[in-house]
Amino acid sequence: MSKTAAVIKGDGVGPELVDAMFKVMEAAGTDVEFITCDAGATWWEQHGGNSLIPDETWDILDNSNACYKGPTTTPGIVGAPRSVAVSIRQKYDLYANVRPIKTFPNTSRPLGDVDFVCVREGTEGLYVGEEIRLTDDVAIAIRKITRTASGKVARYAFEEAKRRNYDTVVAIHKSNILRRTCGLFLEEVNKAAASYPGIEVWEYHIDNIAQQLIKNPQIFNNKVLLSTNLFMDVLSEECSALVGSIGLIYSANIGDNFAMFEPAHGSAPKYAGLDKVNPVATVLAGAWMLGYLGEPERSAAIFRATERVISEGKYVTYDLGGNAKLSEMTNAIAKYTAEELK
Repeated sequence: MSKTAAVIKGDGVGPELVDAMFKVMEAAGTDVEFITCDAGATWWEQHGGNSLIPDETWDILDNSNACYKGPTTTPGIVGAPRSVAVSIRQKYDLYANVRPIKTFPNTSRPLGDVDFVCVREGTEGLYVGEEIRLTDDVAIAIRKITRTASGKVARYAFEEAKRRNYDTVVAIHKSNILRRTCGLFLEEVNKAAASYPGIEVWEYHIDNIAQQLIKNPQIFNNKVLLSTNLFMDVLSEECSALVGSIGLIYSANIGDNFAMFEPAHGSAPKYAGLDKVNPVATVLAGAWMLGYLGEPERSAAIFRATERVISEGKYVTYDLGGNAKLSEMTNAIAKYTAEELK
């Protein structure tokens, strides 16, 4: 039986980017069945309710082998539902948010070549969204850190390092200030490390590594950077600048029994319908999903085809120094994907 993937087209540039992903998947000849469904701010503004995800979409997700999520908008108003990504991560315990950070050929290298992986705990921290207004002057937010989630994401990080033949997991924290929460996280990292004797643990405070990523990012090449939810959310955005464009950063949210794939960037509503934005992150997130669903050859072909298009530089979007439209870059990737699989 073919595998199924629930697909959320999202908001802003999401629908046109997901259509681009579909075009490349078609060129790859995938056997995965894509089932499109609603979610996001656009749907919520029309229907309301306490979730950005309708019940019908949850039903599709429950019966799919994986999820693909285009960029979605999260309303920034008090009382609005939590984001689509956070909701799905928490329901399906997708504890590892993974973003490879690797320089592509023939692209801007602001600080030189980089090649490492960011792993972010995806289900808790400040993203539990529990805030309390104590007085007119005071509001607090709860940062929830558990041994269970910290241990799971730590083991994932070491397994990722092992898969990639990396020698180090870089544990990022602020335990000199957040002694209980970051302290617990570090305990679980070091506990996991005992099962991986060939892999070192480097500890960095969040403020120090933010500086080091600008000062000398190459010291983190061939390493896994690991942190709690908000810290790595911020750092992985910083890391995207090292490869020249967040339009190149693809992402996966992985649990024990389910996974969600997505581009790392937002919905960029001001660019919606302009056929302008970079499709690479969206396409490669889809390619990664094919590998997860048992089609490694098709996945690899899409990665090679995308790298070829970027290397040639003829059909690349404005953020990569070119003037190609989204559709033109997509067509080139689809063409080369088909050629790779002949």
